[in-house]
Amino acid sequence: MAGSTEILSALRDLANMKQIGRSELTDLLRDGIHAALAKKHGLTVQAEVTVDEDRGEIRIILLKNVVEVVEDPAAQISLEEARYEDGEYQVGDVMEIPVDFAEFGRSAVQAAKQRIIQRVREGERSKIRDEFTSRVGDLLSGEIQQIERGKIVVMLNKFREAEAIIPYREQNHRESYKQGEPIRAVLKKIEETPKGPRLVLSRADALFVKALFKLEVPELQQGIVEIRAAAREVGSRTKIAVFSRDEAIDPVGACVGMKGARVQAVVQELGGERIDIVPWSTDPERFARLALAPAKVARVHSDAATKTIQAIVDEDQLSLAIGRNGQNVRLASELTEWKIDLYSSREWIERGGDVQLFQPLPGEGEADGGGDVKLSDLEGLPPATVAVLEAGGYRTLNDILDLEKEDFLKLPGIAPEEADRIMKLLNELTEDGVASAGEEAAAGGAGDGA
Repeated sequence: MAGSTEILSALRDLANMKQIGRSELTDLLRDGIHAALAKKHGLTVQAEVTVDEDRGEIRIILLKNVVEVVEDPAAQISLEEARYEDGEYQVGDVMEIPVDFAEFGRSAVQAAKQRIIQRVREGERSKIRDEFTSRVGDLLSGEIQQIERGKIVVMLNKFREAEAIIPYREQNHRESYKQGEPIRAVLKKIEETPKGPRLVLSRADALFVKALFKLEVPELQQGIVEIRAAAREVGSRTKIAVFSRDEAIDPVGACVGMKGARVQAVVQELGGERIDIVPWSTDPERFARLALAPAKVARVHSDAATKTIQAIVDEDQLSLAIGRNGQNVRLASELTEWKIDLYSSREWIERGGDVQLFQPLPGEGEADGGGDVKLSDLEGLPPATVAVLEAGGYRTLNDILDLEKEDFLKLPGIAPEEADRIMKLLNELTEDGVASAGEEAAAGGAGDGA
């Protein structure tokens, strides 16, 4: 039977392997010994346990109350038995009984070991929770340990004891996976199981695309640029909407990078998946125009009550706006979180769209223009200018979008400088700042426009 020195040495090796400090190991060992004593003597046993790591000794002393009649053998000893050891004992005294560690026997030592292992596991689970609870959405890397029933088990590089999996539904099924290969995925969520927390990773979620861009774009890491929305059909196409907190930094350009280097690094990781990058906007109509890129949208009308956008495109833009199997409009709808109904200019006219521009289709929406923006709500237009425009019959942004400088100069009270200011504002609001990783421009990319 191994002595306390050998036991301490073995437990010290276990602690080193599990990265447990010396003081924590001592506490765990005491708990384990108390568990072993309880198994041998009873749950109410009392003892003093002293661990001397320097000398490699474990001293155990049972504490028993001296009583006339023993009711709890684990915690009491009779006066007669106590006086057999020392005639000075009185009722109410506490008798100290040294215990040889070897007396525990194999089962007692095993109980101590199991208690320590249990505590170690609890500590590991807490560390995993503490480490990863705030890291949902972060990119993690590791190695494919095994593939079982479609599920990929990943051994993480920097937290190997954590259980991490990529379920079948979170995989890109255009990719092939092999045991032993390195892999990167985004942390989607943490699941609690009977064995402890499990990290659920994903290569199919839009979060994965966001994490890849964060890795490549310093402005995203610094919080200057944000990805406000994302929509993805894994293996085929992704749309992201970006926003900059600094007016001097173009969020689309930051994500595209010099000669498309940044977006191409993401496209390569995704196996050639097409990526559209558009500016994010609080105006649902402008956002819908941008989200439908690369198609050019002629007109839009929004109904805030039903969160519906009516988008009208020219005949030669209709197939581009719809996309292959409806993919482009479907992703645009998911990106904006508005339902988008597409109409060709011919269909729009056939349904009564030859009425005033931006009005709802006959029988649909409200007569006041639904989600149109009032001129008084636009930043950059002085109240005096708004009053002049309203006097001329122009009350909303849609009313003036197609006007030219000469049209404004016809209004009494609009000077050339003020007309220039209005035109500049309209240009800013309707600017089509869109980049697509599939276009043969600076963004570079893969895939076709549909």
